[in-house]
Amino acid sequence: MPDRTTHWETVYQQKAPTAVSWYSPHLDASLKLLEQAGLDSTSRIIDVGGGASTLVDDLIERGVADITVLDLSAASLGAAQTRLGTRTSRVTWLVGDIIRMTLSASAYTHWHDRAVMHFLAEPADVQAYAAQVDRVLAPGGYAVIGGFAPDGPERCSGLPVARRSAGEIAAELGSSFVLVGSLAERHQTPGGVEQSFVYALLRKTSSEKEA
Repeated sequence: MPDRTTHWETVYQQKAPTAVSWYSPHLDASLKLLEQAGLDSTSRIIDVGGGASTLVDDLIERGVADITVLDLSAASLGAAQTRLGTRTSRVTWLVGDIIRMTLSASAYTHWHDRAVMHFLAEPADVQAYAAQVDRVLAPGGYAVIGGFAPDGPERCSGLPVARRSAGEIAAELGSSFVLVGSLAERHQTPGGVEQSFVYALLRKTSSEKEA
């Protein structure tokens, strides 16, 4: 099995961004929860595994000035940059593995992840992911994390996934986070297959007492 970076570079070199199973013209569930989390022009958001997703387009349209998109695949980010044209300079683009790279503490008010965490099943990887969210999200900030629901597919892009409920996502992130909302989604792939997703909205507590 190739490493994760090689796998995702191959996916985006072989398929158009609109042909991958997770493609959606707009990430409506994510946007709804981000709005519930108070997303506005002053927010600082990181889209983890954002790749060629259109979320960045909608964030720019909403006037969000501080946007970071991170992905393992440089090819996926290149596709998004090509689509955005001159607007690409309004975004910070990072290539790397979210569970291994170093980011500034409390750098973001909002964390978004659609279908990254569900690829993490090994306890060490999940713990590293949770520690990263805790580190880079400012106190009182919000995380929107989506992935396959317990009744969703067992694999995605040829890889096994960990299917979780919103409560299970919250439990993996630990006591620094409070589950404040959730959404279920029936995503239809470009090939017409329906997939069951769940999204958790979590708030990072601002003090031990609040936790």
